[in-house]
Amino acid sequence: MRQGRIEHVNLTVSDIERSADLFKKLLGWEQRWRGPGGGGAGETIHVGEEDTYLALYTDRKDHAGQKKGRPMNHVGLLVEDLDAAEQVVIAQGLQPWGHDDYEPGRRFYFFDWDGIEFEVVSYA
Repeated sequence: MRQGRIEHVNLTVSDIERSADLFKKLLGWEQRWRGPGGGGAGETIHVGEEDTYLALYTDRKDHAGQKKGRPMNHVGLLVEDLDAAEQVVIAQGLQPWGHDDYEPGRRFYFFDWDGIEFEVVSYA
């Protein structure tokens, strides 16, 4: 049997344009697809690379009641230049935190505008 891999993560966000722009700048990704959400509800942008992507979904409802870690703790993002990535996060008005350096690499965390936690790591 072939080894599996994560193809995508689907995240509900309040502004798909703003979130897609962040990942394009942070990771050098491109928009792969855009269209209506499942069953015609809401809207989705797929942003990523050839084999992996984030599906950014909005139904324009208030999801402020979602709590960190319920049901997801964070999304890990791999970059070559951690310092440059941190500058992108700051330029978007977001606050990096939790800087650490342990095997297998350096990292920091940030919450996006919707309270989704991301870990940015570099093995360089």
